[in-house]
Amino acid sequence: MANYHYRESKGAAEHAPLFLVFHGTGGDENQFFDVAGELLAGARVVAPRGDVSEGGALRYFRRSGEGVYDMDDLRLRTAAMTAFVVARKAEGAPRQVVGLGYSNGANILAAMQFASPGLFDATVLMHPLIPFFPPQADFTGKRVLITAGTRDPMAPAAVTQGLSDYFAGHGAETSLFWHQGGHELRPEELRETQAFLSGLATIRA
Repeated sequence: MANYHYRESKGAAEHAPLFLVFHGTGGDENQFFDVAGELLAGARVVAPRGDVSEGGALRYFRRSGEGVYDMDDLRLRTAAMTAFVVARKAEGAPRQVVGLGYSNGANILAAMQFASPGLFDATVLMHPLIPFFPPQADFTGKRVLITAGTRDPMAPAAVTQGLSDYFAGHGAETSLFWHQGGHELRPEELRETQAFLSGLATIRA
């Protein structure tokens, strides 16, 4: 298992949700750490740092170009990050495991879901790009929110819609939220995310 550097919140209750947050390319474990505590109050927040450097910018897996992934590396690092999540889950007894990722962080989060459909109870995928057809999987009982920009040059709208259709077609309760911009995060995305996460309080409470 990769020895990830990570930041985590302290003082959460034993059964509090475990909230994993994954940064975008060039970010680090601090990118979403503070906002995560606001989005899901009381959760145990864990933010791992990507261990791949692309010209000094941190990522979670290698690529050879925009939208061109090193699939062998992606498989290896997906397995390593999955083991990391399992280990953090075993440290407590969380009633839910929730994930949030932006851009490259959304991609590694989605890859973990493809490989281990039962790992997360709910996920927020912000501006993901999955340029390959995911495997068959059963996401019954899982919740997925995808947020995206209609003019995102890095994540084409048709590919984003296809990912949403994939999750919905494989049993997940899926929501897709668009803003009229590009690859940037906008306040309305965070508001939509907060509303989505607030609905988790009624599940497995």
